Amino acid sequence: MDIVHKYASAMAGTKLKVYKFIRRRLPILQWAREYTLQKFVCDTIAGITVALTVMPQALAYATLGGLEPQYGLYSSFVGCFVYIFFGNCKDITIGPTALMSLMTYQQVLNRNPDYAVLLCFLSGVVQLLMAVLNLGILVDFISIPVTVGFTSATSVIIAVSQFKGLLGLSFSSSGFLDTLVKVYENIHDSRASDCILSVICVTVLIALKKMKDVKIFKGSRHEKFISRTLWLISTARNALVVITCSVIAYCYESSGTSSPFLLTGSIKPGLPSFQVPPFETTLHNKTIPFADMFTDLGSSVFLVPIIAVLGNVAIAKAFAAGQGIDATQELFTLSLANMFGSFFSSMPVTGSFSRSAVNHASGVQTQLGGLYTGILVILALSFLTPYFAFIPKSSLAAVIICAVIFMIEYEIVKPMWRSNKKDIIPTFATFILCLIVGVEYGILLGVGINMIFILYPSARPSITLRNVITADGLEYILITPGSSLYFPGIEFIKSNIGKAGLKSLHLPVVVDCRHILGADFTAAKGIAALMKEFFSRKQSLYFLNLHDDVIGVLKGAAVDDFRHFNSTEELENSLKSHRFENNETSHLLLDVETHKDRDLDLHSVGNGTAVLNHRRIN
Repeated sequence: MDIVHKYASAMAGTKLKVYKFIRRRLPILQWAREYTLQKFVCDTIAGITVALTVMPQALAYATLGGLEPQYGLYSSFVGCFVYIFFGNCKDITIGPTALMSLMTYQQVLNRNPDYAVLLCFLSGVVQLLMAVLNLGILVDFISIPVTVGFTSATSVIIAVSQFKGLLGLSFSSSGFLDTLVKVYENIHDSRASDCILSVICVTVLIALKKMKDVKIFKGSRHEKFISRTLWLISTARNALVVITCSVIAYCYESSGTSSPFLLTGSIKPGLPSFQVPPFETTLHNKTIPFADMFTDLGSSVFLVPIIAVLGNVAIAKAFAAGQGIDATQELFTLSLANMFGSFFSSMPVTGSFSRSAVNHASGVQTQLGGLYTGILVILALSFLTPYFAFIPKSSLAAVIICAVIFMIEYEIVKPMWRSNKKDIIPTFATFILCLIVGVEYGILLGVGINMIFILYPSARPSITLRNVITADGLEYILITPGSSLYFPGIEFIKSNIGKAGLKSLHLPVVVDCRHILGADFTAAKGIAALMKEFFSRKQSLYFLNLHDDVIGVLKGAAVDDFRHFNSTEELENSLKSHRFENNETSHLLLDVETHKDRDLDLHSVGNGTAVLNHRRIN
């Protein structure tokens, strides 16, 4: 019976763990039970509002990514549905973003859309592996200074890439500098109508963005209604501008007059077909196998998913309202959104900060708001694609520019300068490198530069040195290293301790290890060599405030005979005892000198520190 009882208890415990695991990985099981009619209304309003924002953005971001406009819509609905079941932040909306579009453009340039779809699938696979292996910690190595430099540079690159749309130019370019050169070379071909329209669109978009902060009839009973109306107009500004421009272009076309603006052109109607991601493609009448496609994508296979996770977790933290965020769950959700999305010809996706802000401000209550956004995108693909052809390119360029110019975080430079001036270096290095060598290598080099600043204190730790005189008149040299004992800095620490000892050979040296929280084998061997050096010149070397872990490492590396103390009192008592022993030995040696003709056999002088064995003194 005991065996049966234990087995039943074990099974019950296993079931409980499985249930907790499922609840943690399926957040919908937690909030669905408390779903109410009021939440339904709020989610519906928020979902529709986000849909009005995502549709013009999706068309613009697909163009930015070097793809046909419909690919932006293909990328906008799968993530919404996935996040309903697996997402743990009600405000986040998954879909195409300016950053993902720019990184996709680097891979699609002079290739075909199959590369973007395969990159989406591979990004999901990498993110899934990261989630399974709990490698979300890798995101922590990308610091705020690097993120600021990267985000700001990306915003500048995206804005510059839209100059040709603003000016009505048509040319192909690769990279930030090449785009500037091509704009300069083709500036004389600018179309006046597109320039005028783009200026008007940018002006209106910025004005509408500020409209939500305007206070009219303050204190009146209509204030709330008017504020809500202004906020709604401000939130839907992208859709309003794009629809208005499209109507103008349509009126030109329907009247028999060709449109004065460059238009988006025909968009493939209907939903994307459900199909396996392209593991091979045809390019320039040549079949490219998966291995070659993977090689062509290069480091983006790993960098794109990491950047996507970085952005998604940052957004989740921003809207968490102080609550904890499960980064692994966000990683897992994003991986599913990318993998499933690739079956519907999606480009890489992540959380959108601008749309998440709209979702939050719209009063969304649960993740179900994404359902209505996804449904509206599907309806748009099914019925509205013929009308998308009349959207002027200059209006889409204006939408993109107005979305990214506010991502240039110039205002953070001043507090960063006041706080820690060294952080300015990785920020500007990342910013400049992203502009010159590209966003992929720019952020990698930025992280590398930042890591050098982190590792440098390990190689050259701060060391304080002072002479200490106790109340009993004892003097010793106190050396306090400022960081842990690891191989990059052990030679530096060892050299400084050795030099301090050589300058005062008559004084004992004490190493205060209060800041040393860890050590490695190389450092332990360096300490052993240092002790031999002090022993060879008969100078005392002591260690103070050693942590247990450090003691274990030193003993494990065969450093057994080092003397260490847990407190200053223990150290000073030992020094006092040592001085007493030395005094006793000195008296005995003087006594030996005055009795040269006698045989002495001295054992255990003082506490056993000096022994003279039956020696004839002549």
